[in-house]
Amino acid sequence: MPNQITDYLEDPFLRRLYDLVKTAGPMRPSQIDITHSCNIRCEGCYFFSEELDQFQAPKDETTFDDFIAQEKARGTNFLTVVGGEPSLMLDRLKKVYDNFKLIVVTNGIRRIPTEGFENMPIAVSVWGDHETDTRLRGNGKLDVFAKGLKNYKDDRRAIWYFTANPGHVHEIESVVGQIVDNGNFMGFNFYGDIANHGGDLDHRQGFDRVRREIDRMIERYPERVINTSYMNQVITTRKLYDDDWGFSVCATLSDNIEKNRKRFENGNPYLPHYRVYNPDLKTTRGCCRSDKWDCENCYDTWANISWIIVNVEKHLGSVQEFTHWLTSVFIFHLTGRTINFEEGIQLLPEVHRRLRHLREEAPALATSPAPAPLEDLVYQVL
Repeated sequence: MPNQITDYLEDPFLRRLYDLVKTAGPMRPSQIDITHSCNIRCEGCYFFSEELDQFQAPKDETTFDDFIAQEKARGTNFLTVVGGEPSLMLDRLKKVYDNFKLIVVTNGIRRIPTEGFENMPIAVSVWGDHETDTRLRGNGKLDVFAKGLKNYKDDRRAIWYFTANPGHVHEIESVVGQIVDNGNFMGFNFYGDIANHGGDLDHRQGFDRVRREIDRMIERYPERVINTSYMNQVITTRKLYDDDWGFSVCATLSDNIEKNRKRFENGNPYLPHYRVYNPDLKTTRGCCRSDKWDCENCYDTWANISWIIVNVEKHLGSVQEFTHWLTSVFIFHLTGRTINFEEGIQLLPEVHRRLRHLREEAPALATSPAPAPLEDLVYQVL
C-alpha cells in the first residue's frame, strides 16, 4: 500500500470505508443485454437508437445456461443486466442472480418480485416528473413513473435513477421528493441527446444548473441520495484532473474488440476483464453502449464512476482527493450490494458531509423556473 494511503487511512471514517470496500474482494465485471425485447420505447434510448435489438436473445435455455457457465469460468463475478427490459425474462434473471453479484436496470412497469430476488439491487429508471416521463417514455399515454412508484413502494432493493437534462431542472425536486416519500433511494444519470431532439433535451446547454440542484437534494436527503457531489462533477464537466472524457480514457470497453486495442495500449488505465454482450450472448460490442456510440453525448454514470475508480493514482495528492476517490469506490459497491448494504447505507450521510466543500465552493442555484416553450428556447451549440 502506498505511504500516502496508509497516512490517509489514519482517519477512522476513511479506514471504515476502506475496510468495508475490501470485503467485496477483486471485481471482474461485465455487462449483458438479457433480452432484445422491451415493453416501451423511450425517446433517446441507446438500445433501440443503435438497433441492438437485431441481436436477438436465444430461445433455448441451453444457450443461456452455457453463457452462465462460460462467464463463471472466465472469472466474471459481477454483471450489469440491461436490455431490452430484464423484467420480461425473470427465469433467466433468476439464473444470473443465483450465480453472480449484479445490478439490474428496469423501466419499472413490471415489478420484479421479492421472492427469489430478495437482495437484488434494482435500478429503476425515471426521466422526469409525470408529464415529462409520460412524454419521453410512455408515448404520451402511459404514466411509467406512476407505475414504478406503485410497484416499488417501500422496496429497499430499489434505487431510482433520474436521467436528468438541462431543460427540466425544475422537476428534480418533485421527482426526488416523490421517490423518497415512496421509501426508495435516489441516484442520477444525465441525458445525452442521441436522438437530436434539441430544445429542452439538448445536453449541450450544459449541466451546471442540474448539478447545483442535485447538490441541493443531497443536502436535503443525505441518507437517500446515492450519487456524490464529486461523481456528479466529473460526469457533468467531463473532466478528471487534466483528462477530458472520451474514448481515450473510457475504462468500460470490451477487452476482445480489435478496434479497442489502440485504447488499451495508450497507457490510460482500464478494466481488463470487461465485456459487453449483445442479447444473442455470443457477440460483444465496443463499449457499454454500442459500437456506434458517440462519446460526445455519453454521460453514462457507471462508465464515469469506473473512470474515477481506475485512476486511483491521480487521487493521492491529498487526503481530500483520496476521499473523492474512496467515496466513489464505496458508492459503486454500495449500489451493487457487493458490500453489506444496511451497514453501508448508514455511512452515506457522513460521505456527503465529507464532500460538502464541493457544494459550498459552487455558486448557489436560484429557484429554477419552468423552461420556455420548446420553440422559444435558445441554446448554445458547442
